[in-house]
Amino acid sequence: MTKKAFQDYYPDNLSHCYGCGRLNDAGLKIKSYWDGEESICIHEPRPEYNGIPGFVYGGMIASLIDCHSTGTAAAAKYRAEKREMDSPPPLRFVTASLHVDFLLPTPLGVPLEIRGKVKEVKGRKVIVESTLSANGLICARGQVVAIQIPENMVPVNA
Repeated sequence: MTKKAFQDYYPDNLSHCYGCGRLNDAGLKIKSYWDGEESICIHEPRPEYNGIPGFVYGGMIASLIDCHSTGTAAAAKYRAEKREMDSPPPLRFVTASLHVDFLLPTPLGVPLEIRGKVKEVKGRKVIVESTLSANGLICARGQVVAIQIPENMVPVNA
């Protein structure tokens, strides 16, 4: 994709998350985009993220749903405020609640598609429901309650 991902708009001092931080060299660096009213992320976990050989570790699945959903929350809040994602002040969200249902074993070695739907934008809270699919089959479903980070959590220098 040639357009910027939601995570590419995070300011440098808020771009170190293991899952979605573009400045975390050891991280996953997931990228999320709008696809109409849904958000989408395509990610292929590395082989070391196996649980049972040949299948993705459940914690990885939860991380992908979590980081995709918090990125979607930020993008949704910008949309709700009718602002561009590069307009100040920056909006960044953290997880208040994460619930994941594992529906099918998720195979390694194939791209995973995570799709998010915004269910609510209210004040500093955004609720996102996401699905994670492999080979066209939904393997996991999750819900994230994301909260806009308070200013006292924003690092001055990172």
